[in-house]
Amino acid sequence: MNEDFLHYVWKYKLFSKVDLRTLNNKVLTIIKAGLHNKNAGPDFLNAQLKIENQTWAGNVEIHVKASDWYLHNHETDANYDAVILHVVWENDATIYMKNNQPLPTLVLKDLVNENVLNNYRNLFLTPTSWIPCQNSIKIVDGFTLDNWKERLFFERLERKSEEIKIILEKENNNFEAVLFQLLAKNFGLKVNGDAFLRLAQSIDFSIIQKVSSNENQFSALLFGQAGFLEDKIEDEYHQQLKNEYKYLEHKFKLEFIPKSNFSFFRMRPSNFPTIRIAQLVSLFHEQQSLFSKLINLEELKDFYALFSVDVQSFWKTHYNFESTSKSSHKKLTKSFIDLLIINTVIPLKFLYQKSRGEVNEDSFINILKKIKPEKNSVISKFAEIGINSKNAFETQSLLELKNNYCAPKRCLECAIGKTILNK
Repeated sequence: MNEDFLHYVWKYKLFSKVDLRTLNNKVLTIIKAGLHNKNAGPDFLNAQLKIENQTWAGNVEIHVKASDWYLHNHETDANYDAVILHVVWENDATIYMKNNQPLPTLVLKDLVNENVLNNYRNLFLTPTSWIPCQNSIKIVDGFTLDNWKERLFFERLERKSEEIKIILEKENNNFEAVLFQLLAKNFGLKVNGDAFLRLAQSIDFSIIQKVSSNENQFSALLFGQAGFLEDKIEDEYHQQLKNEYKYLEHKFKLEFIPKSNFSFFRMRPSNFPTIRIAQLVSLFHEQQSLFSKLINLEELKDFYALFSVDVQSFWKTHYNFESTSKSSHKKLTKSFIDLLIINTVIPLKFLYQKSRGEVNEDSFINILKKIKPEKNSVISKFAEIGINSKNAFETQSLLELKNNYCAPKRCLECAIGKTILNK
């Protein structure tokens, strides 16, 4: 038994209220259970109760054992002077108020429905290999699931937008600069994401704006900052970029990042950091003021068209500076663009619209419903227990569910958990 469950039972009155009485056998009527307090102090504030013929207004404190009142030193805390009812699972001590009268106490142990208790035990006390409700999630109706998925999706967007907001403040609300940093991080994927973000943040965006119209100069800037031009390589293109970077390094007083920050280990050649940098160069060279273009797009095909850029001719026959390879275009794939839309474009657009007080929620859902479901271990596990995803909107919702509700066992705050408990 834990207090969170008792909070839930009290909040939703999941106990017998027939002939409800306090520990000293006085008739108890609950007028208002009170507001659930997530901060310091009593658990429920501004409750209204009737004990016998006297109406009381004040706070309610909840414990597994009555003696927890003394264990938590509430008797010395003035915040608890206005407690009008002590709700406990087990009464193992008499609690006295400052007037030396026993604090009115309600014992829940024999009042909670056995079905609710069994559902609670199945969720919290039965070991599971993955998520608490994996053996019972399928009993939840589709309407509840669909509504909860939408709530989860926007919780995820809110959380991501708050993270982006920190970067935006550092960049003086320059959405173009923030877009460059976020896209750079996503171009690096999981393995090189942090290194790519560090690369983007090592260059003031005003420099990017000055040189991005010249593709060779822009290439020199990014490859030079990433440390890829420090090696001695007998190649005309490499030497050309190296000379150009020396000029830019001196002009803008740049400090490059060691190449060792970028990993090639066990990566497909198409994901080599050299290729991703080359693609990032091409994108911001061809699409000047990229954020201004993205902000007005609503159709998935238009996003694909905007991101459909090709690398410079050198990179069509190379995956690195050292050796040649069979010629290929190395354009961004649709699946990669999908990741950029999911992880960068939509959260940034959401934050932009929110800052202007004009969030179009349906547009975000509609775009993601047209994108194929993401493939990862979490989504595969959900499929194994019968929760399949038709699109990226659903996979994003399930990722939020797993990471921020299932993993920390926030079942009592989850629509799925609540439905299972109340069955």
